[in-house]
Amino acid sequence: MKKILAEILTIGDEILYGQITDTNSQWISAELDSIGIKVIRKTTVGDTEDEILDAFSEADERADLVIITGGLGPTNDDLTMPMLAKYFGSDIVHNQEVHDHVKHFFESRGLTFTELNKGQAMVPEIAQVLHNELGTAPGTWYEQNDKVFISLPGVPHEMKNIMTTHALPKIREYFHTATIYHKVIKTVGIGESFLADKIKDWEERLPNHISLAYLPSVGQVKLRLTAVGENKDSLQTDVENEIDKVLPKIEKYTFGYNKTTLEEAIGELLIKENKTIAFAESCTGGYIQHKITTIGGSSRYFQGGLVPYHNELKIGQLGVKEETLKAHGAVSEECASEMANRVREKFSADIGASSTGIAGPDGGTPEKPVGTVWIAYADGKQTITKKLQLTNNRVLNIELTEIAVLNLVRKSLRT
Repeated sequence: MKKILAEILTIGDEILYGQITDTNSQWISAELDSIGIKVIRKTTVGDTEDEILDAFSEADERADLVIITGGLGPTNDDLTMPMLAKYFGSDIVHNQEVHDHVKHFFESRGLTFTELNKGQAMVPEIAQVLHNELGTAPGTWYEQNDKVFISLPGVPHEMKNIMTTHALPKIREYFHTATIYHKVIKTVGIGESFLADKIKDWEERLPNHISLAYLPSVGQVKLRLTAVGENKDSLQTDVENEIDKVLPKIEKYTFGYNKTTLEEAIGELLIKENKTIAFAESCTGGYIQHKITTIGGSSRYFQGGLVPYHNELKIGQLGVKEETLKAHGAVSEECASEMANRVREKFSADIGASSTGIAGPDGGTPEKPVGTVWIAYADGKQTITKKLQLTNNRVLNIELTEIAVLNLVRKSLRT
């Protein structure tokens, strides 16, 4: 089966200027990938005729499928439709179906159907119209020399609806695409190179139709298994068999699959163990609690917490001993330990966890440089502490500490 290659072309000065973030390309890439089409390039061009026509020509040479978003409004700077007509040597004609839809769209909302709005019904004669149920700019489909161009509105919800309802079924039918099945193993607490070393023998024995990709992110590494073939059920079985083989090597680092977040995994563990948790955060400023409470139903296990940023609050509100701070300082194993134990008691939780450190960019000393963080876990039976030596970047240090605290909770719950 021929491999189908696609290019995504985004049109609009506002994207080049950084005024709008292009989320459309990411979504389209994932949708095409799910039906076995490989995106080989994403290109953004401004609202300039020559640049748009050049981009059409270059994409035509590289790809079997070109998907264009943006530039379909009714104003003079919206050039996608006339440039497509010019590129394909087609006249622009009035489409009565689009006209009726746009007229109804405005009048049903008590709005005036203007001459400018009527221009949305002018489409290249060569195009097949893809109906836009949610807006006024139609999608269009072009076939030439065994290749397909698709033009879609830049408004995300309109684009997604046209793509899902109309474009994707036509793409599958036109290209007779293969089936691709992905599954992602999510790990934490181990670097990419160390993880690769642990599973290299397994990786070398993967079947030819299954490939592995390492996807590192802040504090985590994702392993994406991709199987290509004809039958989704068969591919899924093959991938699950490979996961069963590799899991014993990495199980202690694995917290979930696909879109599972570390916060979700912690919540599921706490529910399974019928445990509650509370947090005392200094250097993370409440970020851990924020992440925990992004999960629906977190009230089943999250009791609450404190952000005692100043030492006076560590003593007065949380109950850390004044002598502990005088002898060891706030950024210390002893302080982190007391914070975890005191917050557990204060909020009547089964588990207490804490963070205290120097997030930066200043405030460090030779003994405790920026990035020095202590974290702790306490459950009434044991207290576990860990020292982190992180970076000079404040935001990154906060995120890395959050991941480290939750991973410490995860590991402690699993033992």
